[in-house]
Amino acid sequence: MNLSYWIIYILFIILAYLVGSISSSIILGKLIYGIDVRDYGSKNPGANNTQRVLGWKMGLLVLLFDLLKGVAAACLVFFMPFKPETNSFVITQIVFGFAAILGHIFPVYHNFKGGKGVATLCGVLLAIHPFAVLICTGIFLIVFFITRYVSVSVIAAVTCFPFFVNTLFALWLEPKETFTVKVFSIVVGITIWLTHWSNIKRLYHGKEEKFSIKKALKKGEKVENR
Repeated sequence: MNLSYWIIYILFIILAYLVGSISSSIILGKLIYGIDVRDYGSKNPGANNTQRVLGWKMGLLVLLFDLLKGVAAACLVFFMPFKPETNSFVITQIVFGFAAILGHIFPVYHNFKGGKGVATLCGVLLAIHPFAVLICTGIFLIVFFITRYVSVSVIAAVTCFPFFVNTLFALWLEPKETFTVKVFSIVVGITIWLTHWSNIKRLYHGKEEKFSIKKALKKGEKVENR
């Protein structure tokens, strides 16, 4: 690999970071409602806090945008003029995806104060290993239906991700790529536990807020009537 390859590689990493730094919750909240969601609720500019502050429609829009950021970052590999070799293709997707997640958590456009990056991470995983993510989405929905805790549902779903990658779908990729994704999946599971440690503490003390459809609808009505 020559110098031009690495220059382009680094430029694409920067591009992925800049894509991840675009926070729809902060931008739309300020433009439409004159509100910075980081000043309310859990102060996290993610989909969950956005629906609490600005209603379920905005929360859903932010969730979709954050997912697409992750997918877009991981798919930047297809636009590189020099395509990575087969055994480094997934590694490149992971690097670009990680850059986007860092951008979401530390957005350069918003004073480096961002969210936890869960939705963006899910977008990255969806681009890399869609079948495992779809099953984990089912787990998320089941746990959410039972508990009504978004944090518990996320932790349960992402914790299961390494299991599916390392067992059911171990033959989905080539051996070298499989090893990379296995390690990455384990790191992802650990990272989600660390980023949700404050939620775990609130759950332990009984202070974590459950998702309420009625509250979300009422919040949406209040926001629309402003």
